[in-house]
Amino acid sequence: MKIYKQLMWDYNIPVNEIEDLISGKSAHARHYTKESIFRKMLESYAWFTILQIFSPKEIKNMLTTDVINKIRVPSLRKKYEFVRQRLSEII
Repeated sequence: MKIYKQLMWDYNIPVNEIEDLISGKSAHARHYTKESIFRKMLESYAWFTILQIFSPKEIKNMLTTDVINKIRVPSLRKKYEFVRQRLSEII
């Protein structure tokens, strides 16, 4: 998938390893976990792109306070804290 290749621009990690990680077939793709890949996507991609990869329920489960606090950009932390609260209300 092109998105995964773009996401890994800084590492030479094969797309199939990222796909296996996201689908749950493996726990790691080199040093990445599903949580760290998810966080990298939050920092790199638009919300609608993330929704193409993960279901709202998966996002609700992964979008924890801990993940949000690890996001480097304060405005994104604020945005995703709002999203986390809304998902908790509707899912």
